[in-house]
Amino acid sequence: MLLEDITNIRWAEALPAARPIRVGRVSSVSASGFTAVGLAAAVGDLVEVEADGIILIGRVVGLKSGEAVVSSYDAVDGLRLDMPCRIRPKGNGLPKADRLIGRVVNALGDPIDRQPVRPGPMMSSDRDAPDPLTRELIRTPFASGIRAIDTFTPMAKGQRIGVFAGSGVGKSTLLAMMVAGSDADVIVVGLVGERGREVREFIEDQLGEEGLAKSIVVVATGDESPLVRRTAAETATAFAEDLRDDGLDVLLVIDSITRFAMAHREIGLAAGELPAARGYPPSTMSALPQLLERAGTSDRGTITAIYTVLVDGDDMDEPVADAVRGIVDGHIVLSRTLANSGHFPAIDVLASVSRLSGVVYNDTTAEIARRGRQLLAEYASVKDLIDVGAYVKGANPTADAAIATKSDLDNFLRQTSDERVSADDAWAQLAAITETTTS
Repeated sequence: MLLEDITNIRWAEALPAARPIRVGRVSSVSASGFTAVGLAAAVGDLVEVEADGIILIGRVVGLKSGEAVVSSYDAVDGLRLDMPCRIRPKGNGLPKADRLIGRVVNALGDPIDRQPVRPGPMMSSDRDAPDPLTRELIRTPFASGIRAIDTFTPMAKGQRIGVFAGSGVGKSTLLAMMVAGSDADVIVVGLVGERGREVREFIEDQLGEEGLAKSIVVVATGDESPLVRRTAAETATAFAEDLRDDGLDVLLVIDSITRFAMAHREIGLAAGELPAARGYPPSTMSALPQLLERAGTSDRGTITAIYTVLVDGDDMDEPVADAVRGIVDGHIVLSRTLANSGHFPAIDVLASVSRLSGVVYNDTTAEIARRGRQLLAEYASVKDLIDVGAYVKGANPTADAAIATKSDLDNFLRQTSDERVSADDAWAQLAAITETTTS
């Protein structure tokens, strides 16, 4: 590099640091943030204000009429009008992800497990999705260790899949099973808006010491501010991207994307956006693909992403569920009816789809899965007749086969939380059940 080029780069780095720091003031305070005047701020900048000896940090989420609308990471207790504020000098950096493997951190990447982070380089938290023309094609199966998924809704490395469920139907347990059964190099878990009591339960009981050793857990509990909850999903994704850039196969789990959208809604409404479908501003529907498209393959590694979606009132067509379903590469639907009957994992096979099943299936497994789905669908079509005693055996050979194999299929689809089954064994079991059925 020429000396002139080096000099220009150094000037470009030195000039922003040499400029005087502009101090603004708080002009109004709301429940989730404040507005500031006098700042030369841009959307996304971090702003800090000292209130009663405590430094509060927020992020600029909007600009209007000479004011910066700031959503706060912290509770705004103690903020008063005309308090001085300034753009945070250290910027929006995060510790490099490889320094945090085995750790539990907050939305800003700071450890909350009472252990120090070894010093090292930082990375940007603001990233774009990979260039679509540089993404590697998805070709490699991703084993989950769950029979119902590996056969009827198979996944591949680099796939993004949504787990759609109402409350209390076994979503968290299914996630833990998928994490424990995966063969990913590194796991990044984003607990967004989670109940405080469930964080330690997930880390110790479901992830375990062995799982945590190759994981980064990003935590934002439900009592934290909307900005913290939204940032937690972005931070978890940034860590997964950094590890993917190192050539690793990463499993990214975000629980839940619905709480990310709800947090984004609160921030958008506070910034003055107009509500649309169920109160969600238009920017929320733009933020979802911007976040979800960052996962997947690149020219270096892969991010296999699992996003949970809380369906309001079990309504699969509510705005967030409908938007996410159109973005991801497949969806797994959990049924409350199955859960209430004690069938776990409560996966509704007929309502679940993997858009990459063609990558995983070969001619033999595709035929086995087709026969299995046919049996399940045929039983569902005659169930009402069976329940009232109106079905006549022999009227439909396929229905007869569906009734005969129903118990075996149910046992195949059930699985305890600590049971791990290889994909080969799962296919062999399903083939044995369906091999005598008619096409």
